[in-house]
Amino acid sequence: MRQTQLDGLDVQILQMIARDARIPFLEVARTCNVSGAAIHQRIQKLTALGIIKGSQYVLDAEKIGYDTCAYMGLNLKDPESFDQVLERLKEIPEVVECHFTTGKYDMFIKLYAYNNEHLLRIIHEKLQPLGLSRTETLISFHEALNRPMAVPEVSKNGEDGL
Repeated sequence: MRQTQLDGLDVQILQMIARDARIPFLEVARTCNVSGAAIHQRIQKLTALGIIKGSQYVLDAEKIGYDTCAYMGLNLKDPESFDQVLERLKEIPEVVECHFTTGKYDMFIKLYAYNNEHLLRIIHEKLQPLGLSRTETLISFHEALNRPMAVPEVSKNGEDGL
């Protein structure tokens, strides 16, 4: 996949909005020493390029009743059923992430449940009917770190700073 060239202003904007997606454009503009219109145009450009995929509110799962966070490795009975299984996973509201992976599992998902009993019902009633040959469940006791990904710095010659 081709990496998009970002200039210093793009990087500065991305770093600021990654820390706080609700930061006012005028505050970003003041920090970057450009106009609010320039920030607005850059955000539109970065969105059109697919670098910014959107913004969202982050909910505290425990405070709205989801006491169990689990990660599950899924193995499919039919390896050609990835697309069908993905479409059915999208219909399960407790499933919040799905990744196609290498290694031990065909797919890896993250889900939330009210408690362990609810998790067991999700597994038996919603996941097993998808045509799984095997699953492995890991329950998270506590999320110790969750942060936005680092935006690579840009050097004077336009190359990333990695």
